[in-house]
Amino acid sequence: MHSMVESIGEGVDRNELFRRVVHSAILSTGAMSACVFERSGNKLRGVAIEGLFPPHRPLPEHARQRISTRAKYLEQVLKAEVFDVGEGLVGNAALSGEGLFIEDARNDPRVIKHDDPALVVRSVIVVPISFRQYNIGVLAIVNPSDGLAFGETDFSLAKSLAEQAGLAIHNLDLMALQIEKNKLDLDLALASNVQGMLLPKEFPDSSKLDIAAVYLPAQKVGGDLYDVFALGQGRYGMAIADVSGKGIPASLLMAICQSNLRHLARQYPNPADVMRQLNSSMTREMRTDMFITVVYAVIDTCNHQLHLARAGHEMPLLVHTDPESGLSEAKLLAGEGMAIGMVDDEIFNTVITEITMPFTPGDLLVLYTDGVTEIANNEGIEFSNSRLADVIKAMRVQSATEVNGTILDKVTLFAGQESQLDDITLLTVRCRA
Repeated sequence: MHSMVESIGEGVDRNELFRRVVHSAILSTGAMSACVFERSGNKLRGVAIEGLFPPHRPLPEHARQRISTRAKYLEQVLKAEVFDVGEGLVGNAALSGEGLFIEDARNDPRVIKHDDPALVVRSVIVVPISFRQYNIGVLAIVNPSDGLAFGETDFSLAKSLAEQAGLAIHNLDLMALQIEKNKLDLDLALASNVQGMLLPKEFPDSSKLDIAAVYLPAQKVGGDLYDVFALGQGRYGMAIADVSGKGIPASLLMAICQSNLRHLARQYPNPADVMRQLNSSMTREMRTDMFITVVYAVIDTCNHQLHLARAGHEMPLLVHTDPESGLSEAKLLAGEGMAIGMVDDEIFNTVITEITMPFTPGDLLVLYTDGVTEIANNEGIEFSNSRLADVIKAMRVQSATEVNGTILDKVTLFAGQESQLDDITLLTVRCRA
């Protein structure tokens, strides 16, 4: 028992711990052989054997070999043999959770009979290895080396050994889970840092545009993307995207999408053409169960125009104030398009459209992901596009940073105690006078 406790501190794996359990059983009871059968679902398989342990089923004729080679052969047989919980002495111990002691096993019909004298079972102890009613496996001990039978003391010792083994294996599994969790936490922290480096902290300097962004991942890393970059001659590209799924796979795909988008935006002046090329390049790099929704816009500050293509993403909101009447209107920009990676180029290229409209001083453009509009309160009611439009319209004269802050405040107040289930991303642009 002390040896098993020490083994956890030494960092041994599960199989090595099973081997130590078997060896301890032989040393403690003076048995000639022992075996641990590990449980997986409703199946049992021998995983640690010492000595000439009799197989669970009769051996085939060709198995009559010299003793020197037979131990290895029997170990291979036991490790290859799979049987059901409830089958035989070992299976019944796993099913019932009760130990079994057969002092004289030679005439017991429950014991498998082998023709080989070296495999005759004279006395046997079978005890379950469990932790809090959860069965991990079974320890079977066969034939004392002194030629006599096991006694009640041996049976009691075997049960205590199995109980301690169950605790040791449980603690080993907990330690392995903690180590794996620590590794995952480190991976997530690294991925989060990389993602933070990819998302722009500062935006291109422009006297004609006021730009602000907010990114709140639901987990340590997320699948949302925003980006803003200068294209020259008073033109600025800006994008927001949402990768299906969350976590590391989504963040990696997001990074690839951002790299491709920036590259293509400098080759193709029209947003719709950029989306067509992005679908063509990204489809080859994506799993069939993943896709990316994107809005890509180009603001021409010299001509006061907005060019925009929408690939299956949430419809952007544009607030325009009429200079004569002073009335403001919040409009959803509903350009057609399908998500990146969802269909092949032929279908995607046919569906995608581009819209062009004035973007004049005082106008406000808000790009967002569905984490904003689909967040629900405790009654299951979503925040919705209409509520977002009302908030933006009321904030039309405020700075981009203030607009984003107010949107987050309103969303948080609306959701109440409900947890954030999706990434929340906002990219807001105001046209300055």
